[in-house]
Parts: sequence; structure tokens; C-alpha cells
Amino acid sequence: MDVDTEFTTLTALIGEPTRARMLLQLLDGRALTAGELACHANASPQAASGHLGKLVAAELLAVESQGRHRYYRFARPEVADALEALASLVPTKQQPAPTSGSRYARSCYDHLAGHVAVAITQALCQRELLTLTTAKEFTVTNAGTAWFTDLGIDAKMMQQRSRRAFARPCLDWSERRHHLGGALGAAMLTRLVALDWVRRTANSRLVVFTGEGQRQLYQILGVRL
Repeated sequence: MDVDTEFTTLTALIGEPTRARMLLQLLDGRALTAGELACHANASPQAASGHLGKLVAAELLAVESQGRHRYYRFARPEVADALEALASLVPTKQQPAPTSGSRYARSCYDHLAGHVAVAITQALCQRELLTLTTAKEFTVTNAGTAWFTDLGIDAKMMQQRSRRAFARPCLDWSERRHHLGGALGAAMLTRLVALDWVRRTANSRLVVFTGEGQRQLYQILGVRL
């Protein structure tokens, strides 16, 4: 099968409305059962099973059995990045900068997305802690390595050991600009949660910055929330 045919087949899989709704539900990084995905997509269990089977066969989703349930998740992080980029193509009216909600701060699979994520990424670049290479990959500078170490992230070791894109620019659907994805973006969100600067919300992609998180981000990056 040539590249054009494979691409056409893949976009048809993603573009089918029921499958698209299922895929969007997985963007918060949780694994969901077939029943949960069927409910979100307003599909019958039989129809959901057929759709999920096609997504697994295409290696977009992976499935894991636990007890009586089968849990579905993205087969690899790049699937989430691709969906976020596709969402950025949806036409939107010009709106003021958000102060809350999913456009303000959310998770994109395993990393931070939204207005705040873009502001953090821009601050990292402006302070020359990250640079965007011609290969569309962020590079961590020496100053950036030290900055991430102070935050509690060993960026140098992570880059050597990572099996996925290390510091990938992820096009934010709501901001139309890049935020930090890849292994480094995932590590940063995990660290912010561990520091209690960020808190996840139950059954949602929304994340909330605590008062301490707001103070610290202003202090270390000049990002005002």
C-alpha cells in the first residue's frame, strides 16, 4: 500500500464521527472502557466495538484487558499530538484571551495545553531555555538544562533515554500556536502536579493552577496567570 492510500485510509478512520468522538475522549490521557466510549459517542455497544476494533487494527489505539473490562488508550503519544493539530484547523471566531475553561488550561494527553501552556512555552523560548530548530523540534539549551534541573527534571538524561519525541512543538488548537509536547512536556506536567502547582480535575481534561503555582510561574518565568 502506497503512502497516499495509507494516508487516505487513516484520515477516513479518524474522520468518521463516532470514531472521532471516541478519540477526543481519550485526549485527557485516561484509558476508557468500550462502554464508556460508546456512551460518550452515543453509539450502541455493538457499533462501538466495531469502531474500536478498526482503530486498534490501525494501531491508533491499544487495548488492555483487566478483569471483565477492556480498556482503550492511544497506542502512542503521537496520536494525541496529531488530533490536537487537526483540531486547530477548526474555524473559530476571534475571541479574547481566556481566563478559565479548556481554552485556558487543559491536558493534551500527557502534557499541558491551552493559553497557559503556550505562554509558558513562549517564556521558555524568550529566555533562551528552549530553541526551535529547523527540524521542528525544541532543543534544550545549557541554560535550559539547568533550569529544568532546578525544577526537578533531568532533561539531559531524559533525552538520552526517551523512546519518543523528546521536546516536540505541539500545535495548540485553541491558541493556534505551539506548546511544549513530547517526553519533556509530559515530564513538566507531571512535575507541576507533584509540586501542587497544578491540579487535575476529575473526569475532565481541565487543569487548575493553584495560588502557589501562579506565584511560582511568575517568579521563575514571568508568566502572569
